[in-house]
Amino acid sequence: MNSSQPSAGSACPYSGKPLADLSLTDPLIQAYPTSFYQTLRSEEPVHFDAKLGMWLVSRYEDIVTLLRDPDTYSDKHGYEAQYASGYFEEFKEILEREGGGFFSDAIKSDPPYHTRIRKLLEKAFTAHRVKALEPGITKIVADLADKFAEKAANGNVVDGVKEFAIPLTIAVICEQMGIDQYNGEKISRWSVAITAQIGRMQNRESMIANAKEICDLQNFIIAQMKDREQSPREDMISDLVHASTEDGEKLTFAEAVSLIRALIIAGNDTTATAIGNLLFILATKPELAQELYDNVEDSRYMNRFVEELLRYAPPVRGLAKMTTCETELGGQKLPKGAHMLVLYASGNADETRFECPQQFDTGRGNLGSHVAFGVGIHRCIGASLARMEINVAAKELIKRVKNIKLAIPMDELKYQPTVATHTIESLPMLLERRV
Repeated sequence: MNSSQPSAGSACPYSGKPLADLSLTDPLIQAYPTSFYQTLRSEEPVHFDAKLGMWLVSRYEDIVTLLRDPDTYSDKHGYEAQYASGYFEEFKEILEREGGGFFSDAIKSDPPYHTRIRKLLEKAFTAHRVKALEPGITKIVADLADKFAEKAANGNVVDGVKEFAIPLTIAVICEQMGIDQYNGEKISRWSVAITAQIGRMQNRESMIANAKEICDLQNFIIAQMKDREQSPREDMISDLVHASTEDGEKLTFAEAVSLIRALIIAGNDTTATAIGNLLFILATKPELAQELYDNVEDSRYMNRFVEELLRYAPPVRGLAKMTTCETELGGQKLPKGAHMLVLYASGNADETRFECPQQFDTGRGNLGSHVAFGVGIHRCIGASLARMEINVAAKELIKRVKNIKLAIPMDELKYQPTVATHTIESLPMLLERRV
C-alpha cells in the first residue's frame, strides 16, 4: 500500500536559507524536519550545527557505520556530554542532595562494562517474559480504547496523546514493572524531565524544576527496590534487583536504580510518542486507516504495518555519540571528542535506502532494515516489547473507532522542544465509535 499524503514533517520552514544559517535548535525545524533532513543528506551529510554544538549525521549508510563501531564512536561520552548540558554540576548536586544520589546511566556505557550490564538487563526481556506480558497488555489497551471511543461519542473532541497514548504506555510500563499503585500525571512529568536532559533545550530554571521531578522519581524507585529485595515478585523490578550472572555477579545498587529509571522512562516516553504518531497518521491518512481495519486480523500485515510505522515516523529523532580519536565519516574529517547527534529519523527517510520514503508503504521489501531502534550493541533492548505494544494498540483501537480526524489544523499541532524525539504534545481528535 502506498500513501503519498504529506506528513506533518514535510513542511519547509526555512525556504531559501543556506544550511549554515539553519539549526536543529529552531523549534520550527524540530516540528517540521523533513526538508531539513533532505538538505543535510544531499549537501552535507555530516554537518556541524554551530548553535547546537554537535555534528549531525543524517545518511543511512553513515549512521549504520557509526553505530557498528562503538570503539570509535563512544555512547558513554556522547551521552554524558549531552546530559543536563550546561548545568550538569548543579543538576548532579540536586540529585545527590534530594534524590538519593546521582546515578549515571549504566546502559549508556561502552564495552566491556556495557557487555556485563546488557547481559544482566536481558534477563528482564526474555522471550518468556515478553510473551507472558501480552495478555495483560491487551486487556489494558482494550479497556482504555473502549473508554477513549466512548468519550469521543456524540462529536466530543478527545486528545489522542493525553487521553490515549500516554495513559496507555504508563499503565503498561507499570504492569511490566509490577507497580500496582501509581500517579499517571506524575509519571508523565518524570518522563518529560528525563527526556529534557538529552534534549538540549532547557534553561537553568527548567533544569532545576526537572531535577526536582527526577529526585521524586528516584526516591520512588528506591522504595520499590527495597520492597522487592524483601518480597520478590514476577515483575521486571524484581528481575533486576535479583539478577545475577552464572558467576553470581549482581547489579550494584546504583546500576539497578539507573536501569529501572531507564525502563520506566524509555518504556513509557518513546512508546507513547510512537502511538501518538500512529494516531496522527490514522487521522491524516483515511485510506490507511481503512486498510488497517480491513487487515486487523492478519498478523503478517499487522507486523509489517508496525515496522513501516517505525520507519516512517520513528519516535526517537536522534541520540548522541562522541569520537574517541580522529576519524572520517561520510567524507568529513572529525577530531577526537567530536560530539555527534545520530539522526535515526533522517536515516529512515534516506532515499538511497528506502524508495519513496515519504510514502507509507507496508509492501516495501526492506522494512526490517530501518534504524528506529538503533543498530549494533546499543540496539534498543525493549524493541520486541515496544513492537508488541504498538501492534496491540493499533489493533484494539481500529476495531473500535472509525472516521478519525484532526480537530484542529495540522499546523497548529505543538511538539515537545527537544532534539532527542519528535513528540506531539497534544493531539485533539474527532472520531466515531464502530458499531
